[in-house]
Amino acid sequence: MAFFESMLTLLLVAIVFLQFSRKFRIPYPTMLAIAGIIVAAVPWAPNVAIDPQLALALLIAPVLFDAAYDLPPRTLKRNWLPLVSLAGIAVILTAAAVAAVGVTIAGLPLAAAIALGAIVAPPDAAAATAMLDRFDLPRQTYVILKGESLLNDAVALLIFSAAVAAVANPAFFTGVLAELTLAVPGGIILGYLLGRLYMVVGLKLAGTLGGTLLEFVATFGTWVIAERLHLSAILAIVAYAMVIARYMPERQTARHRIHSYSVWEAAVFLLNVLAFLLMGLQVRQIVLDLEPGRLNFAIILATAVFVTVIAVRLAWVLLYNRVVTVLAARGSTRQAAPSFATSLIAGWCGMRGLVTLATALALPIDFPDRDIILLSALAVVLGTLVVQGLTLGPLIRFLNFDPDTSLDRDLTRTRIALIDAALAELHGLDKSTRILRDVYTSEREIAADGKHPREVSKLDKQRRRVIVAKRRKLAAMRRSDEIDDDVFHILEQELDWAELAVLPPGRDEIVES
Repeated sequence: MAFFESMLTLLLVAIVFLQFSRKFRIPYPTMLAIAGIIVAAVPWAPNVAIDPQLALALLIAPVLFDAAYDLPPRTLKRNWLPLVSLAGIAVILTAAAVAAVGVTIAGLPLAAAIALGAIVAPPDAAAATAMLDRFDLPRQTYVILKGESLLNDAVALLIFSAAVAAVANPAFFTGVLAELTLAVPGGIILGYLLGRLYMVVGLKLAGTLGGTLLEFVATFGTWVIAERLHLSAILAIVAYAMVIARYMPERQTARHRIHSYSVWEAAVFLLNVLAFLLMGLQVRQIVLDLEPGRLNFAIILATAVFVTVIAVRLAWVLLYNRVVTVLAARGSTRQAAPSFATSLIAGWCGMRGLVTLATALALPIDFPDRDIILLSALAVVLGTLVVQGLTLGPLIRFLNFDPDTSLDRDLTRTRIALIDAALAELHGLDKSTRILRDVYTSEREIAADGKHPREVSKLDKQRRRVIVAKRRKLAAMRRSDEIDDDVFHILEQELDWAELAVLPPGRDEIVES
């Protein structure tokens, strides 16, 4: 009960803090980090532990699914060089540098030091995109930073799994490496097959509460099955999500998609809250149990790790900028050279978050120096979220990027194509379609001017006005007991969908804060 009360307290504090996040343009994970520490610091906070394997399945599987769903393979192919640079090389370099710090300063065993490096290596996409969504950045930079989130998680988690296995199994280089060699392709194949199976079963339950529950059961089930078969659960989730993202949306109804997306956003946000609370509670107990000398030693290590993760990412991204610029000038690569400003932003978007917290919690209880590793992980999360999270917005404003209108142009072109398709469908029909043809012709003219038709369409404005009047009448009939609640809710839902159909894009969106 004490844990549940702490969870409710954190949710309440998070809700209050998120209002500051929205008003002052602060990434919401930064506010969650502060809220988690506040709740964990209260005298009555409970001592809570979570099973390490459960931590990975519960906290990582949905996040990986969410990231993989938004990253189609063609994006990977088109931006392979910067993505490999950020998600592969940067993560490996960071893990190696932190491991060196752990061995040199703390005398950690090599495998434990590598595990620490893998824990703090991957930046958190939610922290970055929560801020980047509020600014006009070059479209390519935004796409790459979002795409990085999936790959760096996968790379870091694979390194982490290998390091933990090396601690548990002295014969690592014979048995475990052979097992990982089979686990990687096996996980991809399993994820693909389970994704295809979900499409068959999921479509039959689409639009139902059971279908919503199945989304979570199938995602967690994919992770569990992969673990039981000793395959890579990480790559299984990635392959599973990519299959669904590729084939499922066009087979879903609008209602199912909207409902599914909103539920997943809420679930991932709740997992962020849970991760910050669990980490805060565990670190609180570690701090209370540590002797003063070892606590000071842990603080020194945490500070060194924090500086290392920032310095390595920034140095590598700026070095990559120079190398690609030289190669592009010589014609040795087709990849466009990033500007110094975009590279600086990419290097500074290194906030750590949920993946780092969850991976740290997944350390076995008897893992060597687990206490100081957890403290270092939390220090990196708090430090990057506060230092980088609070300065990213001012840095973007200082660099003053030129507006990127490529997305608006693509939207305008696509809208015109869709309206042309609608007009072609109506061509040659009887005179009763004339009014509808006039509406589409008017919308085409509006779209050609670079505006969205529903923003200026008089017909849609009238429809919204009529819906407001219907809502008032429906509420009055309910208050006067002319209708029962079941009738009210059915008609209320119909009005909701009718209103959604005539609202301009961006209105009434579900947002993080």
